[in-house]
Amino acid sequence: MIRDPGEVPRDGFFLLRGEERLRKWRSAWCDWATGIAVLVALLLTPLLAPFPAFAGGLDRAGLERLFPAPLVVGERDGHIPVWPILKQEAGSYEVFAYAFETIDFARIPGFGGTAPNLLIALGPDGTFRDARVLSHHEPVFLEGLGSEPLFAFVEQYVGLSAKQPIRVGRPNARASGAAPATTVDGISMATASTRVVNETMLAASLAVAREKLGFGGAQLGLRVEARPEGDPLPLAALERRGWVTVWRPSQREADAAFAGTGLDDPEAGEPDAPFAALTIAYLNVPPIGRTVLGEAAFARLMREIGPGGHAVMVVSTGRWNPLPEAFVLGSVPERLTVQQGGLTVNLRDAAWERGDLAPGLPAGPWTILRIAPEAGFDPASPWTLAMKVTRERGQIFPDKVSRDLSTEYRLPPELFLREIPEAGPGWTEAWRARAGELGIIAAALGLLVPVLVRQRGLVAREDAFSAFRLGFLAFTLGVVGWYAQAQLSIVTLVGVTRALVQTGDLGFLLYDPPSLLIWAFVLVTLVVWGRGTFCGWLCPFGALQELAAWLARPLRLRQITVPPRLDRALRGVKYGALAAILLSAALASPLADSVAEVEPFKTAITLYFVRSLPFLGYAAGLILLNLFLYKGFCRYLCPLGASLALAGRLRLLDWIPRRAECGSPCQLCRVRCRYGAIEPSGRIDYAECFQCMECVTIIHDPHQCVPQVLAQKRGRRAARRPVAAE
Repeated sequence: MIRDPGEVPRDGFFLLRGEERLRKWRSAWCDWATGIAVLVALLLTPLLAPFPAFAGGLDRAGLERLFPAPLVVGERDGHIPVWPILKQEAGSYEVFAYAFETIDFARIPGFGGTAPNLLIALGPDGTFRDARVLSHHEPVFLEGLGSEPLFAFVEQYVGLSAKQPIRVGRPNARASGAAPATTVDGISMATASTRVVNETMLAASLAVAREKLGFGGAQLGLRVEARPEGDPLPLAALERRGWVTVWRPSQREADAAFAGTGLDDPEAGEPDAPFAALTIAYLNVPPIGRTVLGEAAFARLMREIGPGGHAVMVVSTGRWNPLPEAFVLGSVPERLTVQQGGLTVNLRDAAWERGDLAPGLPAGPWTILRIAPEAGFDPASPWTLAMKVTRERGQIFPDKVSRDLSTEYRLPPELFLREIPEAGPGWTEAWRARAGELGIIAAALGLLVPVLVRQRGLVAREDAFSAFRLGFLAFTLGVVGWYAQAQLSIVTLVGVTRALVQTGDLGFLLYDPPSLLIWAFVLVTLVVWGRGTFCGWLCPFGALQELAAWLARPLRLRQITVPPRLDRALRGVKYGALAAILLSAALASPLADSVAEVEPFKTAITLYFVRSLPFLGYAAGLILLNLFLYKGFCRYLCPLGASLALAGRLRLLDWIPRRAECGSPCQLCRVRCRYGAIEPSGRIDYAECFQCMECVTIIHDPHQCVPQVLAQKRGRRAARRPVAAE
């Protein structure tokens, strides 16, 4: 007997037969047992696994292989794990670089849950002399792109300065006009991983720089510019204020610098006689620059050096000249250096044609030293000008010794405007760079929610809703998956597990904003609706399977019917895979990365099917199987789906509408459900439901829902509010 659609059973629930009720309890018990087993494994493994050692493993022998002769590996620093790399210069050994492993200074977990370890050789001037990958566990490179793209990415840092904020651009960003001194080309499909590596290199390098090089404590990206106002002042007034200085080192000072070398100056005069005379002026300050150059020349110089550039004039008189006759315009002066904070500032001649200077300046060889914005020069802080003096003896193979004589130059801080960038962690750059993608995905999620909530709206219109669903799945595959690379994966849970066991730092998740946005949305919808929101709408590989099946409809391929008992057994496979992966990750076993390959997401979505033949065949085989066994991977093998199904047990709502007739006698929804998520009793198995909404469309359609069809034939009015079956 068919009940009236509006009739409500006396207890408000559909009464199940004893056998069906027993099967329901048994299924629920199995799911909960599997979930408890996974949770117990995660809780116990920190006690079973030894805490991993993070110290770098390179010794002197290893470093000597990496830095062969003529370089020499010095003694390791007694305070921090840094090795000086020495190079012979003018008969003595000077520091060529400081070598260290990033794992000793910056342990930022990557997406494999462990921090990458790189070898860095940092020069005394703060430049990267060498950079190499020693070890990493980034899933996209392991058995994916291969490690070669990561090696090439790290090599881009050689020659860049750790004093500058270096950001990861898009692939070929430099060729597209990005600043080569502060930008490295990213790697397609590995944006988040490269940002973690970038943050690791900069954090470790600045930690070493603070200890060994005297910088790294100030904020990167500091901009200091001269105030634009100020009238020219007489040269005498500039000298009285110390804004233009005249430095006259004596012969005695020059001889003292070479004390103990046995090298004398054959042209030496009286000890108190001037050895050299240099007039020094920082030209960016308008009262100085306009006096020295004149209004027109000052304006032209400021245009040439550009925003953030600096110009220092040096006029030479006296016996010793730092600007020899062979000096070439536009070259780097070998005898003059600018130093600040113990570091040498990169500079070169501004290539200005020599002419008359302002009245009162000495008439001698002069240069305008140009300092680029990338040099990190701060004119508001004291700096020194050093001149390199070389003495030699012998004729065939002369013995040369060089010494620096230096003087300090200081201007009042009130002459400058300082722009200090807002402090922020490294991951904020990723959010700024991907703001457009985040906006698109957020808008799509904002559209999806009301569509699913208002079941009597678009969902109830079969043709319109089918078109919407296909369009949204295409968006998920094309935009969320292939474009934004936001395919959620069990690999993330592996990384989280490793991080919780080893470091407790989950900050690596912040470097992939689109994925984190979807994770947040999925966690919320798990509590509200269960697993189906992600698996049915936001999984790019799931969308690929569904679109492939839709395109194959004209082939009328016969579907495989899995017997109920075998179906229940196969559903447990994904839970076993989940437990094996998480247990291996918690035990720090590399087996976790291998077992995680049960997911074809990396092959099909992250790497666009560009991978070795075994992985390609596996992913293609699952899509082909999907044509005969609808979403067989999602139903039986997906470990991520298993984790979401377990978490979905916290679901608050049994939100899919049911009628009293569902299951007995009506079986239409169960027959139509291609996921097998509706039991013969009419009950919805939310752990297996993919939220395709087809049963919701049927139950709201008076032309499809059998109870409503029969009610119309009898002249009765269908119930406005379906009865919940659970």
